[in-house]
Amino acid sequence: MRLHFYAGVFIGPFLLIATVSGGLYAIAPTVEQWVYRDYLHVESSGAALPLAEQVLAAQQVQPELTVAAVRPAVDPGETTRVLFTDPSLGPSERHAVFIDPTSAESLGELTVYGNSGALPLRTWIDQLHRSLHLGDPGRVYSELAASWLWIIALGGVYLWVSRYRRMRAQGSTQTRLLTADRTATGRRRTLSWHGAVGIWIAAGLLFLSATGLTWSMYAGANITELRSALSWTTPSVSKTLPDSADDATDGGSDHDGHDHGAGQTTDAAAPSQPRVGDLDRVLASARAAGIGGKVEVSIPSEATTAFTVTQTRQPWVMSNNAVAVDGATGSITDVVWFADWPLAAKLAAWGIQLHMGLLFGLINQLALVALAIGLVTVIVRGYLMWWRRRPTRGGAAMGRAPRRGALSTLSPGVAVVVVLAWVTIGWFVPLLGLSLAMFVVVDAAVGVVQNRQHRSSPSDDAARA
Repeated sequence: MRLHFYAGVFIGPFLLIATVSGGLYAIAPTVEQWVYRDYLHVESSGAALPLAEQVLAAQQVQPELTVAAVRPAVDPGETTRVLFTDPSLGPSERHAVFIDPTSAESLGELTVYGNSGALPLRTWIDQLHRSLHLGDPGRVYSELAASWLWIIALGGVYLWVSRYRRMRAQGSTQTRLLTADRTATGRRRTLSWHGAVGIWIAAGLLFLSATGLTWSMYAGANITELRSALSWTTPSVSKTLPDSADDATDGGSDHDGHDHGAGQTTDAAAPSQPRVGDLDRVLASARAAGIGGKVEVSIPSEATTAFTVTQTRQPWVMSNNAVAVDGATGSITDVVWFADWPLAAKLAAWGIQLHMGLLFGLINQLALVALAIGLVTVIVRGYLMWWRRRPTRGGAAMGRAPRRGALSTLSPGVAVVVVLAWVTIGWFVPLLGLSLAMFVVVDAAVGVVQNRQHRSSPSDDAARA
């Protein structure tokens, strides 16, 4: 109870910001389709021009930049997205020229971000959610929120179920577990809604916490090391051509999901424009090999490096296959099928897309928005209970914390196990460990001060008498 209280009071503001911005980010893929509809869609019809011709048209728009990749139009009314490296842009950013595939006319230019191809609006919301637009220092806030979210959720579930069982054992017939008691008033009504809504969203909060930590700086690094040690990493396709000394791979990282590592295969310092004349041969070979749907074709800057064709993350697409193709001959030099990925890598890929609102399209996005709204209400009601817990006399400005000393009631062996478990968790999730240590130190200091005040109060009363 005391841990849940402290985490809720002090981590609540971070959670509230992450929740609101996360809800906005979840719906952003659908919103950007409307905001940037003039870039993404065309009304012209007819056969598409050769892909190489479309890329050459984009190069006429940006002759000073190096073309890095292309995302061909697949469905009628879509535009082809030609991606350039631009030294003036930030990490994971590329410059995109949108081409009408039937006329090779440029429809505009935008900066895109990461593997998901986020456009400026979604990128802005993503940076707000991830770092408050403060760069790496700002990422501490989101990691702190993700680190504590699962603790708060599990603690809340435990407290609510324990209360329900205790009340039922006492013979109460009014206690509810999954629904709020609308007949209650005051703090009891607030608690009823807080607990019932928390129960319903707890599984979603655990999922968001687990997937969110994979993008974090400190815990994310530990997760990456653990996955590498267990051979759970995402396989990558080799771009090395036969008889070539180069050893390059492509396939990206699961952490690219929130677009903080684009997994790009570009060379900003290329001395000349890559070979775009091979694009149609490469794409035809990839299609024949079984790479369907929407893809990104990565264009090498060296003749000794293969093209790669990778399925992009799209709604209801559960796999991301990739092939490497020799541009000169059209032969497949390497393949990575999603079916062959380790199970952990598959789960990570699906979890990332689900967290981003991409795996199941609009349904996924609306579910995340509903989860965000539910969490906002839980946080707000938590603060209301804290306020209403304050004494009505004595001028206290805030509610009291629950009684301390629960750890001292445990047997020495159990207490040692609990402490060691927290130390282990705190090492693996560093911001959780540091903030928990701070809570313990502050709580102990407050306890010492209160004990001294309590011991000195009788003598003070006698002196005043």
